Amino acid sequence: MNAQAAIAGELPTEAVPLVTLMRSYQPTADPAPVERACVAARAWHEGQTRASGEPYYTHPIAVATILAGMRMDQGSIITAVLHDVLEDTPATYEDLKKAFGKEVADLVNGVSKLTQIESRTAEGRQAENFRKLLLAMSEDIRVLLVKLADRLHNMRTLAAFAKPEKRRRIAAETLEIYVPLAERIGIHQVKTELEDLAFAELNPEARESIARRLAFLRQEGTVVVGHIIEHIRALLAEHGIKAEVMGREKSGYSIWKKMQRKNVSFEQLSDIMAFRVIVADVPTCYNVLGLIHGRYHSVPGRFKDYISTPKPNGYRSIHTTVMGPAKQRVEIQIRTPAMHREAELGVAAHWAYKDGATPSTQDAKKYRWLRELLEILEQEQRPEDFLENTKLELFQDQVFAFTPRGDLIELPSGATPIDFAYAIHSDIGNRCVGARINGRIAPLNTTLSNGDQVDIVTAKVGAPSPNWERFVVTGKARSHIRRYIRSQQRGEYIALGRAMLQKVFRAEGYDFTEKAVVGVVAHFKAEEVEDIYARVGAGLLMAREVFRAIFPAHAFKVPIKPAGGVPADAVLVRPTSPTDRPVPIKGLIPGMAVHFARCCHPLPGDRIVGIVTTGKGVTIHTIDCETLETFADTPERWLDVAWAEGPDAPEVHIGRIAVTIANEPGTLGTLSSVIGKSGGNITNLKITNRSQDFWEMTLDVYVNDTKHLKDIIAALRATPCIASVERTKGR
Repeated sequence: MNAQAAIAGELPTEAVPLVTLMRSYQPTADPAPVERACVAARAWHEGQTRASGEPYYTHPIAVATILAGMRMDQGSIITAVLHDVLEDTPATYEDLKKAFGKEVADLVNGVSKLTQIESRTAEGRQAENFRKLLLAMSEDIRVLLVKLADRLHNMRTLAAFAKPEKRRRIAAETLEIYVPLAERIGIHQVKTELEDLAFAELNPEARESIARRLAFLRQEGTVVVGHIIEHIRALLAEHGIKAEVMGREKSGYSIWKKMQRKNVSFEQLSDIMAFRVIVADVPTCYNVLGLIHGRYHSVPGRFKDYISTPKPNGYRSIHTTVMGPAKQRVEIQIRTPAMHREAELGVAAHWAYKDGATPSTQDAKKYRWLRELLEILEQEQRPEDFLENTKLELFQDQVFAFTPRGDLIELPSGATPIDFAYAIHSDIGNRCVGARINGRIAPLNTTLSNGDQVDIVTAKVGAPSPNWERFVVTGKARSHIRRYIRSQQRGEYIALGRAMLQKVFRAEGYDFTEKAVVGVVAHFKAEEVEDIYARVGAGLLMAREVFRAIFPAHAFKVPIKPAGGVPADAVLVRPTSPTDRPVPIKGLIPGMAVHFARCCHPLPGDRIVGIVTTGKGVTIHTIDCETLETFADTPERWLDVAWAEGPDAPEVHIGRIAVTIANEPGTLGTLSSVIGKSGGNITNLKITNRSQDFWEMTLDVYVNDTKHLKDIIAALRATPCIASVERTKGR
């Protein structure tokens, strides 16, 4: 059916309320394009039905009606009416462009790319569809508004699905993705209804219980609420301030969340009711705040000024809690009419119809969080990682910190200086080596508080640490750290894999050439020779497998199996020439391609051996580590390795010692002083046995090598209050 045929016909009865509603706030606008869209939707969706049995076209008209209730512009309304035609009908992009213009065609096309976002057959598919949603809404955020209205109508009609598991899946996804998105663009009324509908499906008993309690409270507290409103009105009238004062009830889901979060009962909540004071302008907001605080005692720690420091979604208001006229806690929100409208409609307030004008699409790009999500999208390679990190970015409450120049940085609650550094700029985060919080040096895993001033210390040679991922909370920081680790780890694996191949070539009497490895790239279904090296270094491919593919007729030298009491290094291939050297771990960063075993804590100077671990590279053990017995039957995993020498050698390692000290005052202080004067640093201490006279303990100490550890042990043995000191191994 072509475009002209589709838009011919009578207006569907179901569309009459939509057109009437639009005319109520767009009296001068021509409703014809919307009417034609409704006619076209019915024609294109002819024969299609919903799960409830209703004609399918009633759904997009209902979605458009939701947007009309938010006073959205005509382009958004038409897009909502047609949002499914490209995916579910023979209609084409050109048909839409010809009948309704390029703007509508592009918007519908953006929404159409998001089909099956509800069909969560796999985590990867859901994540990939969410990527599409983010990209589409970055071009025009009205795509998200249509999608939210679409989800809201689907949730309102959720009962049409017969299978409970499908209803629960859709409800869970609504809470997980759509509610945070609605909150982030500030559409409070949509967010609240989505939460309530999902709550009703996922936890109907809890919702019903809270609803009953709210109904009782509403009935019993009507007099109290009216009394408080009259008190506030009288106070403001006394000072000549015109204001609208109203009560607001907390939603059932937000009450339940707070009960769960604070582990309190319904009766213990003090802010189930809040009161809004709407005044003409910003100066009057602060005037009202002063009057209320002058009349009633404010509750410490319960004041928030979102006018001077708006929320990331643009929300502005003053929140304060006071001991009200009934001697009970009363939460009061003070704002202007414009702030109130934006609090309810968020970004939709910017797209509302105003004298026939439509805001610039630049409004869609003013939100910092949207830019953050786009940056995460650029960093992440795996869709699952992207989904995980965007959830981190969406779900967190906010904390506000300042740069030394006074710039405000908004971060999730629990953020650290690393999150702060990446929020300023990804390059600052990558080169971060330290931080000062309020003028004092602080650990990088310190949790920031509201109002902290943070000064990030950077270095040209600074680089993200793999350990940072354990404590950062922002998706942006985590995605940058992971990207760095991936890129560095690949480089480490390539260097290690090449060294391992060179060793096998030498052991078997061949000269190593990269050209030989290039010849088997296709055999291992790799794209380039570095992929082969990386797989070998990561333990995903054995060096001997590559050698066998290059020289299929070669007979390998048989490695010697260890017998009882034979040193573990006997399983290594015997050198065939003086040039057969162990693989050096020079230049390899601990935690990337090489890992130091915690069972034996090897130090430079120890004789060591490497065990190739699938997907993790090489784990370094001391030659006499008892754990090596478990690998005796897999000689192909053993790797002869040597410590690095020169400037690339790792600076510090952990040495473990067992100490017995006298149970006397000051002994622990003496112990730590001796270690410190010897250049060591205690990183962990565990008391293993206490008696009346002696304490036995295990210490982990940062040292440079075995000689350094021996010097520390000698110094401790020379201390009178220390009975014994031995190097120890084991966890």
